[in-house]
Amino acid sequence: MTTAAPAAPVLARRRLTRILGLLGMLVAVLVAVGLSLFLGSRSIDLAAVLEALGGRTGDAVEQMVVLDLRVPRTIIGLVAGAALGLAGALMQGLTRNPLADPGLLGVNAGASLAVVTAIAAFGVTAPSGYIWFAFLGAAVAAVLVYAVASGRNGPTPLSLTLAGAAVTAVLTSLITLVLLRDLDTLGQYRFWSVGSLVGRDAGTALGLAPLLIVGAVVALLLGRSLNGLALGDDVARGLGQRVGLTRAIAGAAIILLCGSATSLAGPLVFVGLVVPHVARRMIGPDFRWILAYSIPLGAILLVLADTLGRLIAQPAELEAGIVVAIIGAPVLIVLVRRDRAVIR
Repeated sequence: MTTAAPAAPVLARRRLTRILGLLGMLVAVLVAVGLSLFLGSRSIDLAAVLEALGGRTGDAVEQMVVLDLRVPRTIIGLVAGAALGLAGALMQGLTRNPLADPGLLGVNAGASLAVVTAIAAFGVTAPSGYIWFAFLGAAVAAVLVYAVASGRNGPTPLSLTLAGAAVTAVLTSLITLVLLRDLDTLGQYRFWSVGSLVGRDAGTALGLAPLLIVGAVVALLLGRSLNGLALGDDVARGLGQRVGLTRAIAGAAIILLCGSATSLAGPLVFVGLVVPHVARRMIGPDFRWILAYSIPLGAILLVLADTLGRLIAQPAELEAGIVVAIIGAPVLIVLVRRDRAVIR
């Protein structure tokens, strides 16, 4: 009793600090949204942006840029970034692999093969037409990896990693085979594969919203279970967890989140890899909070990357995927060097 009493105020202060930090992240999301709407390769006055957002008539070109280009890009960036950040945290907790990202379970490779097939076999050319092909490919690849990794006692972190690497290698070889035989497909595919928020409309994100919401809710509910898995399968079973069921549910959530985000924005790298590490540095190893923080952090990273890509190469633009890689690689290197435990 004497040791528990002073611990209660400490836990309460820690909880309050984390809640305030999460509120601060939400404010940062609003700031990122504002920058995305007000900044771009075309200079538009603040008043003109506000007029366009308010539905008031103004310059037709400026109104088109704001409503038809910047608003959809911002919405897609928020949705895809949040989904990838959350999925990355869930994947790292599920596999106990701090270097896990959406590519680990073959999600990116499956989506890429489906898009290549859509272009080569069905003549799909618009990015908005890739959406359901990419989602289906990502889902099938993830299910295949899970099936390959499952043994008598279900998949283990090591078997998931090895199965993901093997399936990704096979699918990547098939993609290369198709692209080498069809240069027209290569020309169209390369713009999607680099990771971009251009050419999508907000309706595509709304169409995937139910899947994203279900995936996010399931992921957030798994925080306590991931804390148990972090102690090892035997300890988790001793605490009463059904390890196999937890991994199956987590795998389904990953498919919904990664499949939707990849189909929207292409196979973006580093968002799902870096964001959980940043969240862990901010609030510690509790996955309940890592998952919560990864949502706004992922959204901020992708929206700001897209905004920066419009500014640094004017009058042209850099795709968000390129900017994320440029930002994410140094950040990950710094995190690894500061905390050697990341690569245990």
